Amino acid sequence: MNQAQAPKAHLGSARIRCVLVDDHALLRQGVRRILQDEPDFEVVGEASDGSEALKIVIQQRPSLVLMDIGMPGPSSFDTVPLIQKASPQTKVVFLTMHEDMDYVHRGLQAGATGYLLKDTPADKLVKTLRDIHRGNKCVSPELLGSMIQHSSGSTEEPFRTNSENLTPREREVMRLLAEGNTVRRVAEMLRVSIKTIEAHKFNLMRKLDIHNKAQLVTYAIRRKILKLGIPM
Repeated sequence: MNQAQAPKAHLGSARIRCVLVDDHALLRQGVRRILQDEPDFEVVGEASDGSEALKIVIQQRPSLVLMDIGMPGPSSFDTVPLIQKASPQTKVVFLTMHEDMDYVHRGLQAGATGYLLKDTPADKLVKTLRDIHRGNKCVSPELLGSMIQHSSGSTEEPFRTNSENLTPREREVMRLLAEGNTVRRVAEMLRVSIKTIEAHKFNLMRKLDIHNKAQLVTYAIRRKILKLGIPM
């Protein structure tokens, strides 16, 4: 999409400032060209590993970080919370070739707001990044079915109850935790004590017979408690 074709709504809005993190320079160049053709995107930095990315994030405070998995240096999963601590407004999106469900879950648990495959068409990539910038979570549609099946262990309904058994506050706590917020952060957002959120989390796990963060995220997706965007 060139500037003449861009929706008018994008022209007057602030740009979506991006940092590209990949140890393959050609990949970074390709994504840069895609984004530079859009009037509402701006690439403000490039890095080849997590340590370099963190330094750029501290300097630039970007809107989005597009990051690969399996680069040299520190783990990308460990880098996500460091980025979020340094720049809370920055959203991290994994852009990778890895379709392994363990990687998808680890990425979301780390706090990423998107997990996209590198073969995503350019127009869908741009649209999805806009959705993420607006506050949605997005996973490549090719991964969603496998993601749910992987967490449940089968195609059968893995949970004993449904979201109708949850109180409004429990649903709210579940959503915030599934979005990648820590217990402490949820307590701050809801203006309650950490012990209160821990109690809600314990009750959620007990009611739903779930045992880890990945299952909680999957439940929230299936019951549409967590709004998860799909690239179209």
